[in-house]
Amino acid sequence: MSASSKKKLRKEQETAKLTEKQQAAQKEARRMSLYTTAFVAVMALLLVVAIAVGVNQTITNSGIREKNTTALTVGSHKISNAELNYFYIDAVNNFYSQNGSYAAFFGLDTATPLNEQVVDASTGRTWADDFLDAAKENAKSVYAMADAAEAAGFSLSEEQTASVENSLSTIKLYATLYGYSDTSTYLKAMYGNGATEESFLEYSMRNTLANAYYSKYAADLTYEEADLRAVDAENYNAYSSYTFNYYYLSASKFLEGGTTDENGTTTYSDEEKAASVTAAEEAAKALTAGEITSVADLDAAIAALPINAETEAASTGNVDTLYSSVNSIYADWLADESRKEGDKAYFASTSTSTDENGNETVTVNGYYVVYYTSTNDNTFPLSNVRHILVAFEGGTTDETTGTTTYSDEEKAAAKTEAEEILAEWKAGEATEDSFAELANTKSDDGDGTTGGLYENISPASNYVTNFKNWALDDHKAGDTGIIESEYGYHVMYYSGDSEYTYRNYLIENELRSADLTEWYNETVEATTVTEGSTKYIRMDLVLSSN
Repeated sequence: MSASSKKKLRKEQETAKLTEKQQAAQKEARRMSLYTTAFVAVMALLLVVAIAVGVNQTITNSGIREKNTTALTVGSHKISNAELNYFYIDAVNNFYSQNGSYAAFFGLDTATPLNEQVVDASTGRTWADDFLDAAKENAKSVYAMADAAEAAGFSLSEEQTASVENSLSTIKLYATLYGYSDTSTYLKAMYGNGATEESFLEYSMRNTLANAYYSKYAADLTYEEADLRAVDAENYNAYSSYTFNYYYLSASKFLEGGTTDENGTTTYSDEEKAASVTAAEEAAKALTAGEITSVADLDAAIAALPINAETEAASTGNVDTLYSSVNSIYADWLADESRKEGDKAYFASTSTSTDENGNETVTVNGYYVVYYTSTNDNTFPLSNVRHILVAFEGGTTDETTGTTTYSDEEKAAAKTEAEEILAEWKAGEATEDSFAELANTKSDDGDGTTGGLYENISPASNYVTNFKNWALDDHKAGDTGIIESEYGYHVMYYSGDSEYTYRNYLIENELRSADLTEWYNETVEATTVTEGSTKYIRMDLVLSSN
């Protein structure tokens, strides 16, 4: 498959950007969604929404009651209210960090205590109850995974352990920033009277252990070629991508007549509604007529429709869209092996309602017009690259957002250094090995042992955009270049095509996801939970003072 196919896929499948160090920890076997809500990035959430959860609360109590009252027993572990408060507050933080700007849309008043906001009038259930249940489930998951890790003899690496321990230093900085005398006082403000540096470190270690073992288990799942081909044969279309255009003709746009009452509300008779459906279908037929032989023809015909007289309507293009992302109404039509470029068809979009007697009524809401261009079987190879990161230095950090910006001069300095490194490589042996040696000694990414190598890069990989774009462009082994990202300048080296294809990547990820989910669910469900007293959980938490 040509590099152009990679480029088209890339345009449709850009994903969240990660730092290089995060990317290094998530190589190909880990690039599926390995992280559940049980494994929230505790440290990040703590720092992001510290103010939102009331860091200005004055702590005067010792926390003895919180530490000595069992809230939950998970397996053989007795979890105190103080410990469950970590899970509870982080459940709140997780929700708030993702939905804080839209809290009101979810019915959450950030200025009212969580236990005073009822979400189910019939039971009296509150937001605090919802977050407490999430905390209990997360605690169950984390302890189950951590126990499984210990049973398997798995432990954190020295680097992982040091990373968690060092995070306390960051917390100390935030404690100072928000006016607290020490870290313990800050943690108590965040998590309640029972919080301590020691227990928080233990909580963070356990979360990290659970997370790491979950990732390792996923990475260790391997599949034979026969496994992949068996799945491929069962559902070939699922791992292909399709390029096509579509246009939706809503029947409501063809409504005519109607009766308008004194309030300005217009209603339509059944006959008028039926006529609008007929008109929409006639328009759909016209858009799939023989004279439409290109996307340009289709768009011209769409623009000429009377309903679009005052708009600039056109079809929507989809480039190399995976079968799973295609509208199910016409997905199978696109995937038909007889499909050829220029084929077009229209499909009814319907809804079904059931009356009190169980009688079903099918209503046509409109029609999709679809124009087929091509199918990509995704059998092109993934990419292997090496890189040397020259990180930006200096910068100005916004104290509120934590965002660092760099001046043109600072960026230019990084670019100059990257150019010098590339020139140094070209002046030497100019081999892959010599590039790897430079990466180990000069790159600001990695631990200095991998030679800057990243393997099996696919259109779905979670790399920064420019890095991934370069890797998926049309290169041959030995090609080099320099690109910029938000982290600095990257000296790139194309190591070569992988033996692994994108199609196999998709199939293997699906198998891994299914097997991982089954193992995870079985492990967690086998863990017993006994309820205790949660009277000291911060159910009256107020997210903001506004």
